[in-house]
Amino acid sequence: IIGYKNICCCRLFSRKGKSMKVKIKKLCKSAKTPTRGSEYACGYDAYACIEDGNTVTIAPHKTVKIGLGICLQPEEGYYVGIYARSGLSTKEGLRPANCVGICDEDYRGEYMVALHNDSDTPRIVQDGERIAQLVVHKRYDMEFEEVDALEDTDRGEGGFGSTGKN
Repeated sequence: IIGYKNICCCRLFSRKGKSMKVKIKKLCKSAKTPTRGSEYACGYDAYACIEDGNTVTIAPHKTVKIGLGICLQPEEGYYVGIYARSGLSTKEGLRPANCVGICDEDYRGEYMVALHNDSDTPRIVQDGERIAQLVVHKRYDMEFEEVDALEDTDRGEGGFGSTGKN
């Protein structure tokens, strides 16, 4: 519904009972606040918000952007990562196309998931279906120092598979 606005706050709880306030703005009536599957789950399930309760079909090996119908504002110094739901990826072959989405702390637009179908079968996503999970992360600022050489290590420049471990 155009112009529908509902602003509330949800709290993310740690094991010690401390919480972080994350402001949420719902963009449509069917938008759902992210939820956790269990008390100690790190990720909060994010729900598809498809206009008029319709469905979206994702053709094999194609990507479709699906809105969550929400905007979030984490506390200062934090950002939100969008990750695959393991059940959806292993059972349906659906995953975020960019594997991990990053929503910076100053982003105020609708959260979207570019959902990719890795299977050979068309997949249907329904309004209100859990399509990703959200995890809040601490943001660390970096200062880069240009140098002529780095400290030596046993590994050195050994890259992919160089340690011989599987």
